[in-house]
Amino acid sequence: MDVPQKWIQLIGRLALGSIFLFSVAGKLTNWSGTVASAASKGVPELLLAGATGLELVGAVLLLAGFKTRWGAAALVLLLIPVTLVFHGFWAVQGAQHQQQLVQFLKNVAIAGGLLVEFVAGAGALSLDARARAGAAASIPTDLHEASRPLGSS
Repeated sequence: MDVPQKWIQLIGRLALGSIFLFSVAGKLTNWSGTVASAASKGVPELLLAGATGLELVGAVLLLAGFKTRWGAAALVLLLIPVTLVFHGFWAVQGAQHQQQLVQFLKNVAIAGGLLVEFVAGAGALSLDARARAGAAASIPTDLHEASRPLGSS
């Protein structure tokens, strides 16, 4: 992978992760408002707390580039019900219809980016890549080395 591609992939991953981290921060700094908003859609506080925890974990994994595929998958699975419950453009009229349609499509686009992360992985500038490099360094390079007992030189 060439140098610009590494950095572009890192910037994309950080951009995707940051929207979730800011979302969690917003929820936590106004928890009572978040609970009231969720309750208006029939979402109990316990479920909201679990979803917020999942969102935080997914964001941190994505931002760190550690277990990135797990983080991306968790965030996609979170986005599906959130998008359907909170951005039902089909159930509103007028200006709200347009606003909710934009929010719905924004979440669909974010899910698309997360699916790319899931398939491609975190990229060269990530903890996942460091772990792969470390694992590759410990694999014997020839049959003679592989046949030695552990601890022998």
